[in-house]
Amino acid sequence: MTDETPARGDRIAKWLARAGVASRRDAERMLTEGRVRLNNAVVTHPATFVEPGDIVQVDGAVIGAPERTRLWRYHKPDGLVTTHRDPEGRQTVFERLPPGMPRVVSIGRLDLTSEGLLLLTNDGALARRLELPSTGWLRRYRARVNGRPDPAALAALAKGVTVDGVRYGPIEAGLDSVRGDNSWLSLSLREGKNREVRRVLAHLGLHVSRLIR
Repeated sequence: MTDETPARGDRIAKWLARAGVASRRDAERMLTEGRVRLNNAVVTHPATFVEPGDIVQVDGAVIGAPERTRLWRYHKPDGLVTTHRDPEGRQTVFERLPPGMPRVVSIGRLDLTSEGLLLLTNDGALARRLELPSTGWLRRYRARVNGRPDPAALAALAKGVTVDGVRYGPIEAGLDSVRGDNSWLSLSLREGKNREVRRVLAHLGLHVSRLIR
């Protein structure tokens, strides 16, 4: 016979993320703020493990054990913010979800005036993993811009570009059509930094009037 060390559960921040309470980073902040209890004792160390049967509370509310990981595709319309609480009182994506949806977090974000595919999950740890640039997911966009882009300038984006001191990776960009004063572009990129498409195209002198992922 051999001695085996009993398997421990998840670290508490990961457990909270999997339960859909918050991202792991936000869960770690909750720990430092003393908002999390395990079996009625305030958690003081992030290396605390949650095992089956343990009772976890956040702000006094008991948190149910994580469900199986699920992923949803959501078509975000123009005019919604991708946040759970907006200090300006604007309507959020999460306020418009169908009744009966569990608490979910978004994988990445789309800004207020952007629309299209947004991935949602009940597993905050999965969201964090998929958001990492090293994951290398290909993101495709269609952008309507004012004016007629220079094909050579679009092609040069394949080598990456630096805008206001920020380095953006390769972007495959092409002109789809021209309709009056507007042009439609297709773009593919893997980094997905904050407002990347809008900032890069503005660098080329192009104002984005509609952006669809």
